[in-house]
Amino acid sequence: MSAEATNSVTPGPMPGAVSGPLTPAAPRRKARPRIDLRRLGRAALLGPAARGRLPDAISHVVDAHRAHHPDADLEPLRRAYVLAESSHRGQMRKSGEPYITHPLAVTLILAELGAETTTLTASLLHDTVEDTDVTLDQVGEQFGEEVRYLVDGVTKLEKVDYGAAAEPETFRKMLVATGSDVRVMSIKLADRLHNMRTLGVMRPEKQERIAKVTHDVLIPLAERLGVQALKTELEDLVFAILRPEEYEHTRELIVRNAARADDPLAEVADEVRTVLREAGIPAEVLIRPRHFVSVHRVSRKRGRLRGSDFGRLLVLVNEDADCYGVLGELHTCMTPVVSEFKDFIAVPKFNLYQSLHTAVAREDGQVVEVLIRTHQMHKVAEAGVVALGNPYAPASDDPADGERVDPTRPGWLSRLLDWQEAAPDPDHFWSTLREDLAQDREITVFRPDGGTLGLPEGATCVDAAYAQYGEDAHACIGARVNGRLATLSTVLKDGDTVQLLMGQDPASEPSREWLEHAHTPAARIAIQRWLAAHPAQAEAQRTEGQENRQAEGNRQAEERAAASRPATADASDADGPAPEQAAVRIATGNVLTDRPGATVRLAGCCTPVRPDEITGFAVRGGAVTVHRVECAAVARMKDGGRSEVGVRWGEATECRVTLVAESFVRPHLLADLTEAMALEGAEIVSATVEPPDQQQVRHTYTVQLPDAAHLPALMRAMRNVAGVYDVARAQPQTQGG
Repeated sequence: MSAEATNSVTPGPMPGAVSGPLTPAAPRRKARPRIDLRRLGRAALLGPAARGRLPDAISHVVDAHRAHHPDADLEPLRRAYVLAESSHRGQMRKSGEPYITHPLAVTLILAELGAETTTLTASLLHDTVEDTDVTLDQVGEQFGEEVRYLVDGVTKLEKVDYGAAAEPETFRKMLVATGSDVRVMSIKLADRLHNMRTLGVMRPEKQERIAKVTHDVLIPLAERLGVQALKTELEDLVFAILRPEEYEHTRELIVRNAARADDPLAEVADEVRTVLREAGIPAEVLIRPRHFVSVHRVSRKRGRLRGSDFGRLLVLVNEDADCYGVLGELHTCMTPVVSEFKDFIAVPKFNLYQSLHTAVAREDGQVVEVLIRTHQMHKVAEAGVVALGNPYAPASDDPADGERVDPTRPGWLSRLLDWQEAAPDPDHFWSTLREDLAQDREITVFRPDGGTLGLPEGATCVDAAYAQYGEDAHACIGARVNGRLATLSTVLKDGDTVQLLMGQDPASEPSREWLEHAHTPAARIAIQRWLAAHPAQAEAQRTEGQENRQAEGNRQAEERAAASRPATADASDADGPAPEQAAVRIATGNVLTDRPGATVRLAGCCTPVRPDEITGFAVRGGAVTVHRVECAAVARMKDGGRSEVGVRWGEATECRVTLVAESFVRPHLLADLTEAMALEGAEIVSATVEPPDQQQVRHTYTVQLPDAAHLPALMRAMRNVAGVYDVARAQPQTQGG
């Protein structure tokens, strides 16, 4: 059997909360007591009702369904129950209850969440194909292709092993089915919730195994599908099984708080009602007790808990604009905790969640968290994709050829389908998905056009690039974060604005190093897919990376050795170039000096060119070095008593100049840059390329130009090379050399 036995291990209702199949219950309806399995069992044993009448056993389901869909056609539910009851007749759960009580309970859970009739029909039948003689063809003939598709999807899920030994290809197919119709996973989650509620007769080791799988896979899936009502109860059930001592401690904290004479949450709720009533904003103000896991997390974070830590206030209004009106009144009439404010209405979370979050402080220092949302937002916050109804119904002008149209899905589910298509192999898809499910916090970053990207906490610019551009992100060469240039390895924070800089080369290649900075499946899969498809380039990148790391190690060793040598005090070399610029200290014939016959050298520290204002100084050997007058070395030598030598530009128009280009790392950059310089008529006299640092590289070129007037055009051409973000003349040195 696919469903397990009874003897509930469900945590009891929190003090002050209404018990029911879901916690918390919808605010506008009176909550119903949890389904009575024995009563339903007796009703089921009586057999189906007379044709045309609804069986008493599904009255709970009907009442819950009508609360959300008052005009729903109930005939499919009646027929589905009749088929399920007759098919499962004689099958019993381990508790001794008729097996039909399990699909009934699962269907009631979904009905409470607001699922539409087709989902409830499939839920009643979800175990018939696996556990009885009913075939998929029979389901399709009696209930239509859509119900058949859902039942088939849930049946396939039942065969999946979610544990460490899960077969990746099976799990991949399961998620593809889920992505094609989210209602498949909705039924599976409700099925798991009822089995978790009734897990008590299982051996402890089996309870732990099922609870661990629920924790690792199904709870994160419920979070990503936005079904918070299922997620929170599953969390508490898993908490009770896997961490019983901490669960009992948390229960004691909740019971102790319920016995308090005063209730700060109730007091603040009354204040909020008064404020909103005087402001003329119609609203419901409810107290939302925290569930067990939430209380446990808060206690670990804050230590000693106070009364306001055991729940939050929920303010429900009719219109989006009223949410902001409530926020304004609360922040005006009460003391807001500004750091707690978050706007998930303007920027919804990846799982469709919308709400305003804020907090107000009491005079005694207690802080009360407040959630503000419309009734529709609350429905989606509790039920997630289940609250979307049936987004798969074809429009009237769609061809009636049985093809299923793509629904509007939560962003995460849409991305999941892209991942599975792009993943090089099932094992990689499975491992990447497990990593993603383990990340339970998300940040929102903004694009310059006002759009947003939802990314996991710890994501980098690499992840943002692939989230925005897909595989076109291979051409990304850098980014600006909050207006400042940043490398692709930069870790993003919630609220950052990210402008991605894209190269123009359609054959651009991603870097193997990007994998070290990619946290999202979209980024990792796209990069690894490219590397797998281009083994020669991937190997060249690997070799180049090893050489760069070796060169960087050698450079650091040289720097340490140089630092250990005593510094020279010879002032005659004060205007000499830095060690890495020694190659650009060159003689030139287009500068005239007052010392005939003296060798003239352009200083490497400032590399003057016509028409720069220049001055000269005599150095060892009778040579004269020429500096730009604003060079820092000029001031130092004057302060040291050095005499200037008159120099001036001669008639020759040729010049040599040193340029420094800063760029992001990418393949073929050096070749593209030197080609652009050659096209501008520049002759490269010498070049130095420093080892990359944090995906950035610095190039220093000394070039011979036919005329100094060509310099601006040359610098523009270099800046236009993809990956280059700055080109400048070599700057005057600020310290000795």
